[in-house]
Amino acid sequence: MSLRVAIDASRATVARATGTERYSRELIRALLHIGGDHEFHLYFRDDPPEGLFRGRNVVQHVIPLPRLWTHLRLAAALHALRPDVSFVPAHSLPLFMPGRALVTVHDLGFHHFPAAHPSRARRYLAWSTRHSARRASVVLADSQATADDLRRFCNVAPEKVRVVYPGVTPLPIGDPAALRRKYALPPRYYLFLGTLQPRKNLSTIVAAWQRWRASNPDDDAALVLAGGRGWLFDEREFAGLEDVHLPGYIDDEDRGALYAGARALLFPSLHEGFGFPVLEAMHCGTPVITSKTSSLPELAGDAALLVEPTDARAIARQMTRLQKDRALRRRLVRSGQARAASFTWERAARATLRALQDAAKAG
Repeated sequence: MSLRVAIDASRATVARATGTERYSRELIRALLHIGGDHEFHLYFRDDPPEGLFRGRNVVQHVIPLPRLWTHLRLAAALHALRPDVSFVPAHSLPLFMPGRALVTVHDLGFHHFPAAHPSRARRYLAWSTRHSARRASVVLADSQATADDLRRFCNVAPEKVRVVYPGVTPLPIGDPAALRRKYALPPRYYLFLGTLQPRKNLSTIVAAWQRWRASNPDDDAALVLAGGRGWLFDEREFAGLEDVHLPGYIDDEDRGALYAGARALLFPSLHEGFGFPVLEAMHCGTPVITSKTSSLPELAGDAALLVEPTDARAIARQMTRLQKDRALRRRLVRSGQARAASFTWERAARATLRALQDAAKAG
């Protein structure tokens, strides 16, 4: 059965993309590639880059509006089109919309760590997630952890939720020396990459690195905390810390070299619906130390070292293990690359297409 599918593609064109925006962009690309005879209508706030999304059955709609785009402009467009099914991969469903819908819920970390979100944003996230999960015919969750949270916090029926793991795009490695010059980075470093905000557990990362440095005084490896500044991030907290570098947002074309040049990725996040940096680092041959909580054990399997995220001493011990145990390091590199290779956008798109077909048939 050929479907007319409407997709909110507004987040796919964000200039400084984070995980949610990359998810939207790459999943839409993969859907169009395997979409067959289905007709896809993509809705944007602004003009997408030429050639971003291609396909013989693709219609692009640019419907600018500075505020309330989803609930006013997108909703009106869906009422005009009357698609067989609508898909919102990286935002919330419109309050009033026609027909059947599929939505992706990425995480419910605001329930676990409410203080890590502005109060107004937290209230909107709680409302929009509950509304979207209840209004959708089928709900996609990035991980089993998120699926469990949907049942726990939003009372969503288990049969309505599909766990569809995102893919991970292999990153070009580029020139590590050029990368270090561009961002003024040291030759040897441990790395965190992500939005700089409280739930990323940056203070524990710094404490772990300081413990490791104290027990390894002859090793000059620095700490790099890379990423755009998020809410409640206070750069003054890290001012004056010797050999702690904050290069800011890393351009997409540089992320592969940043991972590849790191001794290890330190990613003991307090909560993740899906931790892209874990698998991206694995793709680049970089060992990973990450949390044994939320979705992260699902992603890492036995290809990373798992820790309690608030235990700086345990993180430091694992850093020392990686430094001294070359066989362990080689094993993690091999198993990490194999693990990351199993998360593909084609697989995610095929599961999403099945969900769209099922949502279109839902009563």
